[in-house]
Amino acid sequence: MYAVELVIVNDGSHDGTPKLLEDLTAKHPFVRVVTHRAQRGIADALKSGADVARGRVLVYYPADLQYLPSDIPALVDPILAGQADVVTGTKQGGYNKRFVSGVYNALCRWLFGVRVKDLNSVKAYRREIMDSVPMRPDWHRFMVVIAASQGYRLAERPVPVHPRRAGASKFGIGRIPVGVLDLMSVWFQLRFGRKPMLFFGVLGATLFSLGSLVGLVAIYLRFGPPHVGFRPLLDLIMVLVISGVVLFGFGFVGEMLAGMREELRVLQRELDRLREGRR
Repeated sequence: MYAVELVIVNDGSHDGTPKLLEDLTAKHPFVRVVTHRAQRGIADALKSGADVARGRVLVYYPADLQYLPSDIPALVDPILAGQADVVTGTKQGGYNKRFVSGVYNALCRWLFGVRVKDLNSVKAYRREIMDSVPMRPDWHRFMVVIAASQGYRLAERPVPVHPRRAGASKFGIGRIPVGVLDLMSVWFQLRFGRKPMLFFGVLGATLFSLGSLVGLVAIYLRFGPPHVGFRPLLDLIMVLVISGVVLFGFGFVGEMLAGMREELRVLQRELDRLREGRR
């Protein structure tokens, strides 16, 4: 038996949704509603829902009714049994965008080394994961890979996908470039986010060293035989050296930001402890 609640996030809908949700909360005491005044996306909806949820295990289910509530126990059980921290559903059956989804999942497995077949599906996860994963716009798709990078255990369970009863998917071909850029951004954050100097410093040192070497060549060409001009090399030297110094500066700024982020994480953990103590 589970003690459950249903948190519904109205992400800026102004049709008959508010009245319907009001009727549901009056009829079912386990239903709670969060309303956004404007559409803010799935990532913000997940964050808003987690803020008011009282459970220790959260389950993300979209409102398009392609997944049945009867599949929730299969996602939750591994977490309650202490076998996993995040359980993602592997879609079974026919669904739209299968090819795009397959390419995305393959890229994630290759870049992040996450051995999960379907990263962008329904999922269950411990509450603390929501607090440790940065929920920037559209980054809900990378919740699993970010959680895995922080040491959380992953599992997957098959989940049937049913035909959509109403509406249409808002994921079109135009979202693919945005998704690729987000994928690169997440990869960079996970690879160099805690040690930005590792990226900017090495690249800056490389350019600075190249500039110095070209400078030595320019000096030789200017004062040694056969006394050729070195004006084009001077421009190249300036570009390489200045770029190297600027990248070093980015590295120092990145290190300061990384330190501030670690301090914020410590504060977040303290707030979590206080919040748990009040429950």
